Amino acid sequence: MNATPHAQKQTLLVAVLTLIALGLLYLIYVLPTWWVSLTAPNYPKEAFPDGVRIEFHMNGVFNGCKKVEKKEISESVALDCVHEMDTINHYVGMYPIAAGGPIERGFSQFLITFLGVMLLGFMCVKPKIRMGILALGFGLIAVWMYLTLYGEDGFKLENAGYVEALVTSLDQEAGGEGGDESSSGGIVEMLRKSLEASGVKIDMPGEEKGEPADENLSKKDRLIDQLRQTYERDHAKGLVSEPWNGSTFQIMAWHYGKSLGRYFNNQEEIRPMVKHLKLAINVVFWGLIGAMLLLIWGARKNGGILYWLLVIVPMALPVFFIIDYSAWLWWYGHTLNAMGAFSVKPFMPTVFGDGKVAQFATHSYPDKGFFVMLLLAAVLAVAALIRRKEFRGA
Repeated sequence: MNATPHAQKQTLLVAVLTLIALGLLYLIYVLPTWWVSLTAPNYPKEAFPDGVRIEFHMNGVFNGCKKVEKKEISESVALDCVHEMDTINHYVGMYPIAAGGPIERGFSQFLITFLGVMLLGFMCVKPKIRMGILALGFGLIAVWMYLTLYGEDGFKLENAGYVEALVTSLDQEAGGEGGDESSSGGIVEMLRKSLEASGVKIDMPGEEKGEPADENLSKKDRLIDQLRQTYERDHAKGLVSEPWNGSTFQIMAWHYGKSLGRYFNNQEEIRPMVKHLKLAINVVFWGLIGAMLLLIWGARKNGGILYWLLVIVPMALPVFFIIDYSAWLWWYGHTLNAMGAFSVKPFMPTVFGDGKVAQFATHSYPDKGFFVMLLLAAVLAVAALIRRKEFRGA
């Protein structure tokens, strides 16, 4: 039986709205989702107009401080405020920012693509074609995910932003056993770059000379090579047992342990946490495979909870983000290391709005990416309502 003109119009409208939603998913991935800032009297507004600010993206945490260009202030590069905030936080026993959300950041490219394939399936009204779309899309994601996580040199299949975030984090090592002794973040790095720009060669204390960078490599490949050299130094010191294979699984676990031990290098606490991360990576991998198979099976008919999940899950992305963000803030405030310089009671950092911790005022607000999430939810809600009317009128 042929669809009526009204039903065809509804199908077309749902398709247009879904395609808009796919574009919004891309924007969500590249835009900052949330920002956090610390302000205090020792960070004057003239030099820190936004305070010590960091920005959360889907694939990592990045510097939110901008280069200040004023007559009385001269900066060649912006202050690295991720490092600055880590330095502030570690005094009360908080772990570095890079220790939070390792699964979410490492799987971010797969999760966003997963949502995109779900929307393509939702857009299709013919069950057999929908099953084919989901099977093909999910199959490609599964292969991509496996090669990235477990394949040799699979880390090269990760997105450039995630790679850069990991390297930047390691550049902020504070020294001590198990870490590089040089610190190239914040004011120290600014001074170093300024001196080197003036022709003065600086050798940081404890800095080891790595292999010269191959200038024919892309920026991303150079960053991966930098990670490899750091990993191999740790391997030579006996800090990691396995030789470098370049898999994302290996790098995620190593980087997580290295981040946890940057300021508080208690391996008796760190090793179990790394072990749990490895388990979580495997569980999430197979969990996603299971979800793919379930959705393909559920796509065999129009309607039903499994069909509607194709649009409900992407539509709920803002809710998932808030829950995950709040959970990690709770973890930071309730997983305080006893080696911190100051002893404080476990606390819940501010999720939304302004707060106060000691002499610091905290500010936590949504950024452009979160507002795009809300727009995505609205667009998909309209598409879902139209599709519901379409099915009811069939």
